[in-house]
Amino acid sequence: MGGPLLEIKQLAKRFAERSGRDPPWVIRDLSFAVAEGEFLTIIGPSGAGKTTLLNMIAQIDTATGGEVRFGSETAPIGDPKALRPGLACRIGYVTQDDHLLPWRTTLQNVLFPLSVQGRLNAENRARAEMLIRTVGLSGFEDHYPHELSGGMRKRAALIRTLVYDPPVILMDEPFGALDAQTRTQLQADLLRLWNLGRKTIIFVTHDISEAIALGDRTLVLSRPPSRIAGEHAITIPRPRDVRDIMTHPDFAALYQRIRAQVQ
Repeated sequence: MGGPLLEIKQLAKRFAERSGRDPPWVIRDLSFAVAEGEFLTIIGPSGAGKTTLLNMIAQIDTATGGEVRFGSETAPIGDPKALRPGLACRIGYVTQDDHLLPWRTTLQNVLFPLSVQGRLNAENRARAEMLIRTVGLSGFEDHYPHELSGGMRKRAALIRTLVYDPPVILMDEPFGALDAQTRTQLQADLLRLWNLGRKTIIFVTHDISEAIALGDRTLVLSRPPSRIAGEHAITIPRPRDVRDIMTHPDFAALYQRIRAQVQ
């Protein structure tokens, strides 16, 4: 991993005034950095502003104060008209919903970002086909979203983001609604895909085991107004088998330290 690719400095967020009363702070004085190629997981109690944080980094929501820095560039955060969603395709975002276009096939959905960006060439099409094979969607290229299982839809949504190769990928509890078996398989798929290119990933989850299984480092958010309540280096070596992660000697101690801080 290199130096910081993304820096969050004293970030703050409160929503608009309602009924003449000042709204509470959702996030206040939140600071952390993410190294290039790092897999950072973030966990915190419900209402801690985890999705709001990702939305501000992704430039789809304004901040009340602070800075978001991408390399040497300071992203606009205060004026909604100045926001640059995705910072010119340098930040990808995998949300809780897959948002596949129902009238497009699996392959067409995966290729859609490249089409929009005018980058659909033979090399990128070959990359898309490689990613489809890597996550086990071969044979389903011509299927529509309603013909896919929930796990298959998630795989398609994930590689749709990876295919245009953004340096940073944000993930907001992407596997939260799936059954345990499918979720474990998708965690394994994600680690395999991450190992292909070592993208910088910020992955929000409410599951401590998932945070440990995936991350190089885990940040724990406090209750609102959210700040960093704890930071934990994940010492379990890679490559990891997510199916056996709980049997590793370091797992139990990590789990207990993180759980003690998730209020």
